[in-house]
Amino acid sequence: MSVYSVKDKGWRYDFTLKGTRHTGSWFKTKKEARTAEEKRREELAKPKEETTPTDMAFLDLVNRRLDHVKAYNSATHYETYFYTARGWIKRWQDQMCGEISEEMVRDFLLERSKVSAYTANRELRYLRATFNFGKKRKLIFFDPTEGIEFMPVERRLRYIPSPADIEKVFSVADDEIRHYLTAISDTMGRVSEINRLTWEDVDLENGNLVLYTRKKRGGHLTPRKVPLTARLGEILKLRFKKKKKSSPWVFYASYEDWKTKKKVVAPFKKYRRTILKTLCKKAEVRPFTFHALRHAGASIMDHNNVPLAAIQRILGHENRTTTEIYLHTMRDAERNAIEVYERAMEKSHTESHTEEKITK
Repeated sequence: MSVYSVKDKGWRYDFTLKGTRHTGSWFKTKKEARTAEEKRREELAKPKEETTPTDMAFLDLVNRRLDHVKAYNSATHYETYFYTARGWIKRWQDQMCGEISEEMVRDFLLERSKVSAYTANRELRYLRATFNFGKKRKLIFFDPTEGIEFMPVERRLRYIPSPADIEKVFSVADDEIRHYLTAISDTMGRVSEINRLTWEDVDLENGNLVLYTRKKRGGHLTPRKVPLTARLGEILKLRFKKKKKSSPWVFYASYEDWKTKKKVVAPFKKYRRTILKTLCKKAEVRPFTFHALRHAGASIMDHNNVPLAAIQRILGHENRTTTEIYLHTMRDAERNAIEVYERAMEKSHTESHTEEKITK
């Protein structure tokens, strides 16, 4: 049986049955934990018609939701969800879902809002998704987040680096990081998509590559083909000549596994925020993020009258409105509208002064 103790907390059981994880905590003795596990297994063994679940332990619900996110979403999304859920577990791990009230959730969100409204809203978004997950599967009957609204936030235009500043950062980076940044910049791909890129996805002969994203409905891994720029094509040709047979990925990391003490080759999995921050400082430009490179590319294409539909396909957006958020250039329609306003105001000002002179 999967029964073990956690220092300063007690005993717990943790087992998987038919692909679903079941946990219970915290018991004073090992015997109590074993008894609880046996009882839980007996409940699960009963025919479905004999058990009509209307509530469950909050810890069980979170674990089921995490298993679902891991199977249907990106690794980055799973990691964010996992670290966010730790705060909930610390607070409500011993409670049933039905015992968590709206007031309890509001108090929690109020505490998190002291960090920022964005943080509180993320907590609410993920909590709501977790309770909705339970309700859709008829595991629980009540969602304590249902009547809670998102906190107001102060929205500002995202800072988008200029092509000159991007090139300055590229110039101070070593070859490995410069290649990585160029792949993000010239494909306008998400970091997770570039991290996932393998040599099977690269077609140097026809000058394109395939990026895969899970940011689609249902969490399906969806491909899209992106043309290569000349400089990215040269970089990939160079990397292909020097690629390791042990690595199918275009960009990878080598490290020693702390358990086996063996050298491991794996794809990039996490953002290198500190690296880009350091490079911006070294290049003496305003700091920007990896994601800002996507915005910069979209804005450059829009400024040069590339059709919105083409930008949308390159970015891999399902909705046109999402693409429009990425465009930070002042469009001709807006400029023309202001010019019309300005001419009308000048005409009105001139006519007003003319009438004033005639009256005098």
